[in-house]
Amino acid sequence: MTEVRTWLTGLGLVESPRWHDGRLYFSDWTAHEVIALGLDGTHEVVARVDSLPLCTAWQADGRLVIVDSARGLLQRLEPDGSSTTLADLTGLGRGWNDIVIDGRGNIYVNRIGFDMLSGAAFDPGYVVHVGPDGSARQVADDIAFPNGMAVTPDNSTLIVADSYGNRLVAFDIEADGGLSHRRVWAETGEDHPDGICVDAEGAVWYADVGNKRCVRIREGGEVLQTVEVDRGCFACALGGQDGKTLFIVAAEWRMPEMVPPGTGQVLSTRVTVPGAGWP
Repeated sequence: MTEVRTWLTGLGLVESPRWHDGRLYFSDWTAHEVIALGLDGTHEVVARVDSLPLCTAWQADGRLVIVDSARGLLQRLEPDGSSTTLADLTGLGRGWNDIVIDGRGNIYVNRIGFDMLSGAAFDPGYVVHVGPDGSARQVADDIAFPNGMAVTPDNSTLIVADSYGNRLVAFDIEADGGLSHRRVWAETGEDHPDGICVDAEGAVWYADVGNKRCVRIREGGEVLQTVEVDRGCFACALGGQDGKTLFIVAAEWRMPEMVPPGTGQVLSTRVTVPGAGWP
């Protein structure tokens, strides 16, 4: 059995774990908060945004970018604690979900194509690229349910979890930030991959809510390791002092309340291969 450590309990729908500058940042979508957790166990709220989804990414200069899905904006936290609008996505739709920023500053945000919570008819989603001037353009489409995203450490490949497609989809990243050479990176069988991260051997960890686990998978679909917990795994991130701590944000998932209040947790386990790439 894999030893799993519990860091925090009593949370809501927890998502978007990011390791940055010695702390784990994650979002509590229920509380509309971005929280930073230190390795000493202390934690603090660093931002409050009335949005669901509520995902984050870090720019190279250390500024935090937040997807304000409710208003269709990318917001950036400035050093003085204020926030500015980095990009306005309202002209490209609603339902913005995950975000990743690669090592060259390319920002990718994906959009779910339908309002799942209201019971709207299914419509596939897509990915947009946001440039340094805040301009946004669609660069990939026809993804059944785009969820977690990651970029390989050489900045060459964007990987997108397609939860409804039961697969990870990959794209080549072009010089201008565009995407090409779409392909299936790995089929995930009965798993619906949610949040993902990449390690130094080029494998991907993905979280799966329904099957209550995180899975390490190689390109092509070979499963290398599985970590099982007692509730739905929404996302995972590699971090810690040596990059070999797999942080997992998890919560109970059941209908109709989806995530019962207080069931969200931050967990971790030790792995052998450190994280790499982005986020």
